[in-house]
Amino acid sequence: MDKSHDLQAAVQGLHLARSLADTLQIVADGVVTGLGYELACVNLARPDGDLVVASLAGNSAAEALLTGRVGSRASWDRRLSMGEHWGDLVFIPHSEGWVLDDDDVPQWHTEGPAPRFEDEWHPSDRLFAPMYARSASGASHGELIGVISVDHPLTRRRPRPDERRDLEEYAFQAAIAISNARLRTNMQRALVRLDREQQTLRASEESFRQAFEYAPTGMAIAELGGDRNGRILRTNDALCRMLGRPASAMRRYAFSDLVHPEDIGTLLHTSAEGGRAELRLGRRDGTYLWVSMRNSVVADEAEGPRFLLTHVEDIEERKQREFDLAHRASHDALTGLPNSAELHARIDARLCALREHGSDAAEGADDPYLDHAYPATTPHTHVRAPVGDADTHGLAVLFFALRDFKAINTRFGHDAGDGVLVEVARRLGEAVRDDDTVARYGGDEFVVLADGLDPAGAHTAAVWMQDRIHLPIPLGDQTVRMHAGVGIAWAQCGTAPGDILRAARGFSS
Repeated sequence: MDKSHDLQAAVQGLHLARSLADTLQIVADGVVTGLGYELACVNLARPDGDLVVASLAGNSAAEALLTGRVGSRASWDRRLSMGEHWGDLVFIPHSEGWVLDDDDVPQWHTEGPAPRFEDEWHPSDRLFAPMYARSASGASHGELIGVISVDHPLTRRRPRPDERRDLEEYAFQAAIAISNARLRTNMQRALVRLDREQQTLRASEESFRQAFEYAPTGMAIAELGGDRNGRILRTNDALCRMLGRPASAMRRYAFSDLVHPEDIGTLLHTSAEGGRAELRLGRRDGTYLWVSMRNSVVADEAEGPRFLLTHVEDIEERKQREFDLAHRASHDALTGLPNSAELHARIDARLCALREHGSDAAEGADDPYLDHAYPATTPHTHVRAPVGDADTHGLAVLFFALRDFKAINTRFGHDAGDGVLVEVARRLGEAVRDDDTVARYGGDEFVVLADGLDPAGAHTAAVWMQDRIHLPIPLGDQTVRMHAGVGIAWAQCGTAPGDILRAARGFSS
């Protein structure tokens, strides 16, 4: 499986826990299930500064032995200042880590033979991913929340640069998840204490006002039921700052007036009691902010449910990182173009299994693409290939295969070869229309999806793009010319995307 898919799934899992304990265990589990390590340990910073083993994954014996044990902050500071620093990560090789064997940090490792090659993982190697709180002062790091220790990579090698970046990114997201879990826990504890301390109506109103007004995240009270159901009655300063709207203006709206049009269904399907949704709310400047909304009902003993208390948390940064991870999974890292998986998905999104009225049900019974057929109630215009020289239009698949590209790598080096691929991608991107798709299909292969072309138009477009590829490409003090074979196929309903692409590739040979 693509590693970026694993990282994306692990990061998304961090924000599903309902308690701090669950979050800590999910952090450890995510390293093992998503990042390719056999053992992970989460060391959580306590108020006194020392770090306690809060969760482990991958080894039940280690979990039984180490959970709850404490290591001093001085010992941890020593560890985090040693070894090699890979960005925020700290790697201490076995040749240096032996000095730590007898300190007070709880640890689980075994002896082993000397590495057989330079980057082989040794059982006594140590790799730490510190987790820091976001700093309000703008410093690169805030308070140390904890440290993730990992061991036994499945590759049996020291992590590659991309694997290090994945672990660093995961630690950043884990820090956010743990901070949010702590905030929720503290809020829940505060609400419990508030409930227990309520003796008179005046005291309870004042206590709630303090918690509401000075909460670090957005809070709102909305009317529940009646003609003004959902209308916002009161907001705190944090929500007003978040949306750039004064409290007096907020009272003119319901959340349904502020939500992004694409998210109105999410809002309406969110349960009023204990409901949660991630959606976009409109700022005063016309932009939208990703937030997490949690609702709870405020009831009156005599009249029942009266108000809806809404907690609004800014998750814009997390959402953008999730989008970035999704983009990395579907786009080529070198050229930035959609990759082969994304190309298949875009073709598949246009096609159906072509189950038309009156067709033989047995026909195509073994076709795996029947599962993708559009329901009868879904409007869909079948994609068909132009027939002969008729003046009909379709979805053209133009397949470009660079000739003698390996010679570029051999003669000029792989960096020059990468530069050629980037330049070819740029030229194709400039040669197509706004609605066309340019994708990198393989090492030296590119595909263009162009809708609304007839056969003559597809041929003209292919020749024009060939000519653009053939223009000189500067490499240092020399220039090269790339030639590309081109094949043209037509996407049509009832045909698998893989078959269409193989046909186009065959014509380019």
